[in-house]
Amino acid sequence: MSEKIDHPSHYAYGTIEAIEVIDDWELGFSLGNAVKYICRAGHKEGNSAVQDLRKASWYINHEIERLEKTSSEG
Repeated sequence: MSEKIDHPSHYAYGTIEAIEVIDDWELGFSLGNAVKYICRAGHKEGNSAVQDLRKASWYINHEIERLEKTSSEG
């Protein structure tokens, strides 16, 4: 059970986990989720690679919209 919470296999490819990159690069919520979905694309049972990449794309677009709104207000 702990592996499903602490170190799920669909995020543990290679020598580092997605959460380590997200924290180290201080990506925040939207970009962090995009990285998470990119990293697990095609690896999580029940989710297709396309489904995860579409989710990543949604979070990237959300961040673009947020940055554009912020820059137009400033």
